[in-house]
Amino acid sequence: MPHVPTPARPDTSAAPVPRRRLSRRRLLLALAGAAALTLAPPGGVPTAGAAPGRRPARGPAGRGEDRAEGRVEGLLARLTLDEKTALLHGAADPERLGQAGYVPGVPRLGIPPLRLADGPAGVRLPRTATALPAPVMLAAAFDPGLARAYGRVIGHEGRALGQDVLLSPMVNLIRTPYAGRNFETFSEDPLLSADLVAEEIRGIQAEGLVATVKHLALNNQERDRLSVDVRAGEQTLHETELRGFEAAVTAGVGAVMAAYNKVDGLHATESRVLLSDILRDRWGFDGWVMSDWGAVHSTVPALTAGCDMEMPRGAHYGAALRAAVRDGRIDQAVVDTAVRRVLTVRERFGLLDVPAARPARDASAGARLALRVATAGATLLRNANRTLPLTGPAARSIAVIGPTGSVPFVGGGGSAHVVPDAATSPLDALRARAGAGATVTYALGEDVFGTSLPTAGASLEPARAFEEVGVAAGETWRYEGTFTTTADQDWSLFVHYSGRRPTVLLDGAELFPFKAGVAEYFTGGLGGRAPDGLALHSADLRLAAGTHRLAVTAHGGTGGQRFRLRAANTATRTADRDAAVAAARAAGSVVLFAYEDATEGRDRTGLALPGGQEALIEAVTAVNPRTTVVLNTSSAVTMPWLETTGAVLQMYYPGQEGGPATAAVLFGDADPGGRLTQTFPRTEDAHPTAGDPSRYPGQGGVEEYGEGVHVGHRWYDAQDVTPLFPFGHGLSYTTFRYAGLVVVPAAGGLDVTFSVVNTGTRAGVDVAQVYAGPSPDLAALGIDQPRRILAGYRRLTLAPGEHRRITVRVTARTLSSWDSARHDWVLGTGRREIHVGRSSRNLPLRARAAIRA
Repeated sequence: MPHVPTPARPDTSAAPVPRRRLSRRRLLLALAGAAALTLAPPGGVPTAGAAPGRRPARGPAGRGEDRAEGRVEGLLARLTLDEKTALLHGAADPERLGQAGYVPGVPRLGIPPLRLADGPAGVRLPRTATALPAPVMLAAAFDPGLARAYGRVIGHEGRALGQDVLLSPMVNLIRTPYAGRNFETFSEDPLLSADLVAEEIRGIQAEGLVATVKHLALNNQERDRLSVDVRAGEQTLHETELRGFEAAVTAGVGAVMAAYNKVDGLHATESRVLLSDILRDRWGFDGWVMSDWGAVHSTVPALTAGCDMEMPRGAHYGAALRAAVRDGRIDQAVVDTAVRRVLTVRERFGLLDVPAARPARDASAGARLALRVATAGATLLRNANRTLPLTGPAARSIAVIGPTGSVPFVGGGGSAHVVPDAATSPLDALRARAGAGATVTYALGEDVFGTSLPTAGASLEPARAFEEVGVAAGETWRYEGTFTTTADQDWSLFVHYSGRRPTVLLDGAELFPFKAGVAEYFTGGLGGRAPDGLALHSADLRLAAGTHRLAVTAHGGTGGQRFRLRAANTATRTADRDAAVAAARAAGSVVLFAYEDATEGRDRTGLALPGGQEALIEAVTAVNPRTTVVLNTSSAVTMPWLETTGAVLQMYYPGQEGGPATAAVLFGDADPGGRLTQTFPRTEDAHPTAGDPSRYPGQGGVEEYGEGVHVGHRWYDAQDVTPLFPFGHGLSYTTFRYAGLVVVPAAGGLDVTFSVVNTGTRAGVDVAQVYAGPSPDLAALGIDQPRRILAGYRRLTLAPGEHRRITVRVTARTLSSWDSARHDWVLGTGRREIHVGRSSRNLPLRARAAIRA
């Protein structure tokens, strides 16, 4: 859901530069050639021109645009105040198509309604759509071209499924590993995020769907997201979080979503600094700004700050706005400006006319792209003793362990949830790839759905099977009895249901109460649904041995329903682990699937794998060291068990084709082409927000970005902290050598040229990465700089023995820092170190280059 703008700091972003003596600082600025630098684009890849239907920012209007402008002005002149305000807020969709938002049209003027759908990893509707890998997995490919293809699939499907606006992509940085939506965004790095968001937007909008970049700004956590007041310095804001949003504007994005949180004391939807001074005046954005769902808290302050549309209803922009106009508290010209922005974008995308026909959905093309992204983003973190790829005896005798081995973990929860046409489980894909001559066994290992009641260590009186209970329409089903446990132990109780959630009371306490806000609706991608599609809720509790009162009530509603009540306890979990160990001992190799279930609306409470998974890994690897752990996780996890494994493959939330992609990589049919877009910390207390509640989750309702410009891998460098796995890390099944580094000035930046050689015996993928050290001239000015920044990269596929000479362009913007005294970018001149290698901590090539104004 939408993002929050920065709080009300003094409006200095466009302030005049005060006159002052020619101080040492000013002299250095002059030497750095810093005067009024205009450095675009903010990304590290060449722009591909304006998106279809949109002129470049600040560009002159052509005759076609003159006609469009005339149409918009004509409509604006004919609209009544009631009609104008109706175009500025959401409403209920009379057709109930199930998308996130709806804005009514104006039938008397031929303006059709507008439908807005969530879509970080595919179009979120009640019906099926292509479930793509999570954006964090797309980012792991380090491939802007692939991001554009990803956007085109979503754009095409959105139009085919009756939608006009996509509420995506998200470009907030991965700032803390606890953030619940890290899987929905790209990276901890500003450059990589900027490159990818720009290309995804170009892909989406090339298909005629309006993209919405979100959440502006600093919406980097779910905890207290509705109220937390985020404080980031001006330099930090521009150099880190805002870079992706600026790239989105340069790419021609049609809409921007303002965040929930506050920024410098103001709700993002009321931040003139963010929504007007920076977004429109500095960057030239000419689309419209909408709120996140329920993020508008006022009428006049929000609209005058630059928030044009309130979603999903009109508590502040409906009757309240009309009253404000009539009372003279706001000029109707302000309303007209917001309406004009909305209509202008709609005109550019043909959304002021009822479409003659929408394109047909191409499910097969979506599936092909989903497989391509999942394979490209697969990231091999560890591969000891050539555990992978699976060959020989290891490929003919495999034990698959873990719940996400048999149940496809398609995607995370919340607004990113997509219902796929179909999804093959990794177990089925591995069996198909291993072939008829192989033995592929399966053990659950960790139960996330429960087993039938009564279960080991418990009995019911009166006896009753709860596995498949049917309740007819209009009927109410009840059970009252006792639940007797034989020992003190930990329990998990699960309810699976198809209609209204049954009420389950244990000793008078409700086990599955309805939760406030989005927590009720946004469950995880794995734990929110049973394998057969029934809704799922669970409760963990400690039960003493003895008799407990159990009461269950279920309603059939208008269509009837079925439900199940299941359980797991210490005894059943021990039995599951023992069965997994037995399967591992009998197999030539093990593929153990581990998971972490993230969703919008809640942050993670720790970085360890949840439940008993760490104990499961340690038990399995103790009997079979040829164990590959496949991680279906949203973000970084700690790995105290790492050295006991043979290999670790990071597959994130891999979409509907995750099973076949995982099998292809494990068997070596595809090289693992992904690289980490976020640093994995070694321990819970060694990452940028660890041990400092002012940085996360905030103190007294205020969160400080105390790390400044040292976000992500930059913090590890600044603090000399060794991570578990560095930014950019990822292994191949072959080996590479780097040589011949030459750096020369080019177009205000640098051309970095070097050779990459595949020194192995098989084809493989590498991501060559270029990093730049700090500017001595900016250091002399007292401008804080990271020890190294990602300055460019190139994804390569090389045949065995192939030698390729490549050049990576490092732009002037990338070599610049934000000077808070001037409120502008300053080129980082002087002799700077340039590093080239395979990750932020594996940089074998180094050279110095002189940057001149």
